[in-house]
Amino acid sequence: MKCLKSIKEHAFSASPYPVVITLEDHLTPHLQAKVAKMLAETFGDMLFVPQCECLQEFPSPEELKYKIIISTKPPKEYLKAESKDGTRSNSVKARDSDDDEWGKEPQDLTADQEDETKSDSDISDENEAYDNERPLEAADYKRLIAIHAGKPKGGLKDVLKVEPDKVRRLSLSEQTLEKAAESHGTDLVRFTQKNILRIYPKGTRFTSSNYKPLVGWMHGTQMVAFNMQGYGRAMWLMHGMFRSNGGCGYVKKPDLQMNVGPDGQVFNPKEILPVKKTLKIKVYMGDGWHLDFKQTHFDLYSPPDFYCKVGIAGVPADQIMKKTKPKEDNWTPVWEQEFTFPLTVPELALLRIEVHEYDMSEKDDFAGQTCLPVSELKPGIRAVPLSDRKGEMLNSVRLLMRFDFV
Repeated sequence: MKCLKSIKEHAFSASPYPVVITLEDHLTPHLQAKVAKMLAETFGDMLFVPQCECLQEFPSPEELKYKIIISTKPPKEYLKAESKDGTRSNSVKARDSDDDEWGKEPQDLTADQEDETKSDSDISDENEAYDNERPLEAADYKRLIAIHAGKPKGGLKDVLKVEPDKVRRLSLSEQTLEKAAESHGTDLVRFTQKNILRIYPKGTRFTSSNYKPLVGWMHGTQMVAFNMQGYGRAMWLMHGMFRSNGGCGYVKKPDLQMNVGPDGQVFNPKEILPVKKTLKIKVYMGDGWHLDFKQTHFDLYSPPDFYCKVGIAGVPADQIMKKTKPKEDNWTPVWEQEFTFPLTVPELALLRIEVHEYDMSEKDDFAGQTCLPVSELKPGIRAVPLSDRKGEMLNSVRLLMRFDFV
C-alpha cells in the first residue's frame, strides 16, 4: 500500500502521460482479489480499466493522460498452472517468472529448476478454502489488467507471433534480445508494431550496471528497463533518448519502424541504408570548469589539458566516436575543430559529447558529458550545457558548438 500510495502521489508530477505499473506476481486467487481491491481503492478513477477483456489495439498516450495502467499476466495462466494439490509444475513456474527458460544456456537449465516448486508449495494449504470463490475473485483482478503479459510456448519465432485479434506485452532478458536480434530482427520489429516488448537487465548485474539500450530501440522495443541507480555511458544514452519530446517520458517511434512495404517487408536494423542526412559539428570552445571545480581537481600543479569527444550512437552503420586534440594548460580551451557524421538512420541517432582531461601518467579525468537526440538538434551556434556522471547538469560548464545538417 505504501508503494501504491507513493505512485499515486507522484505519478504525474513530471508529465501528464500514463504511468504503467508492471507487476511480476505469483499470487493465489485469494490474494489477487486483495490486490484488485488495493488498486481500486488507491487509484479509483485514475485506473485505466479496459472495456473488453483483451485489447485489440493499445490506446495512445494522449488518450491515456493522467491514467495508471496495470500490466501483468492474466490470472487464468496461474489457475491452469496449479495442480490439484495446489503446487505448480516446474516448467510452468519457470515461464511465470521473468527469467527466460529458452534464453538460458543448456548447462544452466536443470540446476535452476530443481527446487523451484519449494517456494510455491506453501500455497497448497489454503487451496481448498478458496476453491469455490475463484471465478469472481480472479475476474476482479483480471478486469484491471490493461496490458496482458505472457510468453507463449515454443522458440523465438512462436514467441514473437503477432496475433490478429489481441495485443500483449512480452518480457525478454537482454541476452535473449541479443540472440533474437541476430536471427529474428525483422520479427522483433513486426511484433513491436502492434505489441509491447519489454527488455530487462540480466540478473547477474548485481553492481547495477546496464546494457546497450540501442539494441532494443533499433528493434522497436517500447520498454527498455534499466537499473536506474547505476551510472555510466548506457545511462547517458537513456537520458539522451528521453530528452526528446520535451522530456515527458514518451518518445514517438520513427515512422520507418512502423511502415510495412507492399510485400510485408519491415525495417531491418542490420541492413545498411544510403546516407539520409549528414550532421556537421564544429566544436569551438569550452568554459565554466574553473567555476565548478577546485583549482587542483584535475592537476595539482598546472591548469587542465581538456579534449572533447564527439560521436554518434545509433544503428551500427552510424556509430562512431571522434575527438579533438588536447588543449594544454587551459581552463577555457579553444579547439576550433570540425567533424562530419554521415547518418543512414538519423531518426534513431543520439549525439554523444564528452570532455576529458588528458593525463600522461594516469587515466584521463572525466570533465562532463551530455547526450542529445539528433532528431531534435537545432542548426546554428549553440551553448551546450554538460552534466556530471550521474546525469545532473553542472552549474557553469558549457561548450560552444555549431550544428549543420546537409
